[in-house]
Amino acid sequence: MRVVVALGGNALLRRGERPTAAAQGANVKRAARALARLAGQGHALVVSHGNGPQVGLLALRGDAGPPDEADPLDLLGAETEGMIGYLIERELRNVLPAGQRVATLLTQVEVDPKDPALRQPTKPIGPVYGKAEAARLAAARGWTVARDGAGYRRVVASPMPRRILEGGVIALLVDSGVIVICAGGGGIPVVVGPDGGLVGVEAVIDKDHASALLARGLRADALLLLTDVDAVHADWGSPAQRPIRRADPAALRRHVFETGTMAPKVAAACAFVAATGGTAGIGRLDDAAEILAGQAGTTVAPDRPDPPAGVAGAD
Repeated sequence: MRVVVALGGNALLRRGERPTAAAQGANVKRAARALARLAGQGHALVVSHGNGPQVGLLALRGDAGPPDEADPLDLLGAETEGMIGYLIERELRNVLPAGQRVATLLTQVEVDPKDPALRQPTKPIGPVYGKAEAARLAAARGWTVARDGAGYRRVVASPMPRRILEGGVIALLVDSGVIVICAGGGGIPVVVGPDGGLVGVEAVIDKDHASALLARGLRADALLLLTDVDAVHADWGSPAQRPIRRADPAALRRHVFETGTMAPKVAAACAFVAATGGTAGIGRLDDAAEILAGQAGTTVAPDRPDPPAGVAGAD
């Protein structure tokens, strides 16, 4: 099977962990072992990853200096895509059989300059703050903040991806048997100017939507959205909370999901399944092989019933 695997930013840097090289390296080793299990089953893999914690921290460091010297988000996205891609590629090479080729590709993703999302920040980046600290930082730095789980995070614009510029190159590599790491952090957001040139955008693309677009373009059989929760849950946060183990897109869309956390994953999974007839899975990184086999997480597949609609929750 051809499988696109999207590693969530919170799967690579766990909530509450300090963003040290050692912590990120340990989590990437974990991710590499999970990916190696899939590759060992004969699947052709394309790997994307989140960058929310990392790009937010780079932006935070930039904010500490003169305002006119801070790097824009597209450059920070490129930095994190290279850094995280390097870590994943290195650790994959350490656990895969000799001779298995792996490549990391910086990926530009076109967005619509008129996308209303550019004026409505929803994408969480950076560390989690308490309510009082988040309010203080929002006032001091002009941030928009929003709830994320038990805390609050800075949110930035997150336009929908329209086209993956390196899609043809990625397909050539995959057809040649290469495991490709690409579209990291949703890819580097760019728009096409009136003269046909590319211009970077001050935004962070949601990696789940970019991964679904990538999977459709590659005609993948399956899309795995891996995070730090075991499954999509109905009635999230209530005594009736329960995992949804299998659902079709139409039924799953009747649920209400938290914006910026589980909602993009569900929307991306449903879009991929509806467009291709393939299968999508959402769940914990360590369960990747079991999610693909339909033995763990939430499976999204055509024409399958799901539990009664409720409120499902956070990534």
